[in-house]
Amino acid sequence: MRIAALRGPEAFEIESAPVPAIRSDEVLVRVAVSGVCASELEPWVDGPPPGEVRYPGHEVSGVVAELGTEVTELEVGDRVGVWVTERGFAEYVAVRAAYCFPAGDGPLDEALAEPLACAANAVEAADVRLSDDVVVIGAGFMGNLVQNLVALRGVRNLVVADARPDALARAAALGATRVVDVTQEHLPDVVRALTGGRGADITFECTGTQGALVACGETTRMSGKIAIVGYHQGPAREVPLAYWNWMAFTIVNAHFRDLATILRGMSIGMRLLTARVLSMDGLVTHRFPLERINDAFATLRDKPEGFAKAVITFPHE
Repeated sequence: MRIAALRGPEAFEIESAPVPAIRSDEVLVRVAVSGVCASELEPWVDGPPPGEVRYPGHEVSGVVAELGTEVTELEVGDRVGVWVTERGFAEYVAVRAAYCFPAGDGPLDEALAEPLACAANAVEAADVRLSDDVVVIGAGFMGNLVQNLVALRGVRNLVVADARPDALARAAALGATRVVDVTQEHLPDVVRALTGGRGADITFECTGTQGALVACGETTRMSGKIAIVGYHQGPAREVPLAYWNWMAFTIVNAHFRDLATILRGMSIGMRLLTARVLSMDGLVTHRFPLERINDAFATLRDKPEGFAKAVITFPHE
C-alpha cells in the first residue's frame, strides 16, 4: 500500500508499505479520506528532527475490509469513521473495532469523526445552555463545527467573528445571528450592543492565535466562560491574567487526551451526522490525492479564498 512519510520541512514522500496485519479485536479499514488537521501544520512546516521520519494523519474515514476473529459488531463493507493517532495518510489502517463508528450513507469525506469529537466535546465541556449569548471567534472548519453544535443548544445570540469575508459568509449561511468582520467592526462593542452591555455568556476561541485570546476576555461577561478550542502552536501566548482573575472567568480547555472522552465525542458527532441532525455539507472545500499531500498542507497554511477544510482522498476501484 501507499503511505505518506514526513521526512523533512514541508516534505512528505510517498512510500510503499505492507498492508497492516490486524489483531483479533481489530478491523482493517480501506481509507477513503484522511483530513488535514491544523494541529499537524507546524510539524509539516518544521519537519521531524534530523534522521527521523514521521507518519501523521488521524482524521480517517473508510470502509471495513477485513475483520479480526473476535469482531462481531462490524461487517466487511461497513462505512465508518475511526480513531487513529498516526499513519492515517495511507491506503489502509488497522484499528480496534471499538474505535469505529457508523458513517451512514452520506459522503465519507464528510464523515470525519475525530474533528467532530473535538467540537462536540468542546460544546459539552462549555455547557452551553438555552438562551445563552455565545460568541465564536474563528469561522474556519472547527469554528463552523462549533457554531453548528452550539445552534442545537437553543442559544439567543450566536455571534461569529473572523477577518475573512468568505468565512463570514459561510458562517452567515450556517445560521449565525450576527457575523463580525474584525477588520471593520470592534467585536466587544458589537457583543455589548447585542447583550445590553452584559457581554457573552460563553466565548469559543477557535483560531489558535494570540489576538483571539485577548478578544475573548474583552467579549465575555463577568463570571462567563472562555472555551479554548484553537490549537495554540508556536510561540508562548499571553493573557491579561489580572483582568481575567477580576472577571472571574471560567476557562475551559477544550482539548482532551482521555480516550473515553474522545470516543464519546466521536459517538456523539457521528450519531448526529448520520441522523442528519448535523450537516458538514460544504465544509470540506479542498480535496487532494495522496501524491499532492504537500499541496494540501500548503493550502491549509495559505487559506485561499473559500477554504475551510482540506482532505486527502483515496479513490478505489
